[in-house]
Amino acid sequence: MVRRAISGAHYGLRDWLAQRLSAVIMLVYSLALFGFLLTHQPLRYVDWHGLFQHQAVRFFTLLFVLSLFVHAWVGVRDVLMDYVHTSWLRLSLQVATIAALIVYFMWAVTILWELR
Repeated sequence: MVRRAISGAHYGLRDWLAQRLSAVIMLVYSLALFGFLLTHQPLRYVDWHGLFQHQAVRFFTLLFVLSLFVHAWVGVRDVLMDYVHTSWLRLSLQVATIAALIVYFMWAVTILWELR
């Protein structure tokens, strides 16, 4: 009888594409932010605060954070599946990672939408 261990493996094109797409989104956002920083020298609090008053900037910042978390999840999950061979420990670490990423995402939403 063949015993299958719980691995949660989702290898394939979907994960590869998710990580590459999230990297492109993070690159575009980072270049745009770098461009803003270059054009606003010396950078003052008023400029920085004014930038994040725009709903579009908040939306794209949230998209950046979401992309960062998707990118991190795929990477961490692959590392855990490759190097943690005990199923219960691997599953516990994956659940802890997911919980942390959800809390961080909610924290980012709170920060972005509480700006006045």
